[in-house]
Amino acid sequence: MNKKTRQIALALMVALGLSAAAVPVGAQNVSSIRGADVSTNELPAGSFKPVPDQPPIQRDYVQQPPLIPHKVEGYELTKNFNRCMDCHAWSRYKETGATKVSLTHFKDRDGGELSNISPRRYFCMQCHVPQMDAKPLVGNTFQRAEGLR
Repeated sequence: MNKKTRQIALALMVALGLSAAAVPVGAQNVSSIRGADVSTNELPAGSFKPVPDQPPIQRDYVQQPPLIPHKVEGYELTKNFNRCMDCHAWSRYKETGATKVSLTHFKDRDGGELSNISPRRYFCMQCHVPQMDAKPLVGNTFQRAEGLR
């Protein structure tokens, strides 16, 4: 290693050492966007305030998946069982009063019809989300799609 390279490496090490010493040691007050103190323990999963059961929620844009208008806490949704189908299956929707699963959920990627829900559409909460009673993080000027007004 030549002399100039050694001097640059030494200067870099000194600069890093000084910058590390300049960082104050101690707790900083950090808060979330909603203003909550992030140093407090996290709430357990599922401890949010969902909107109580209600009629279907209006959509805000074309092709929006329907929103879930009820609680889903504790729903089993595994590769072997889908709790949503207890009410939304074509064989049960009339007796439960739930919305039946769309025909689009019974098609494969090539458009072929299947006798059961497509594996691509099996995990409902990939697209359909429950609503929460939470104030917006930031203001916005969102307008519903023109065709939905």
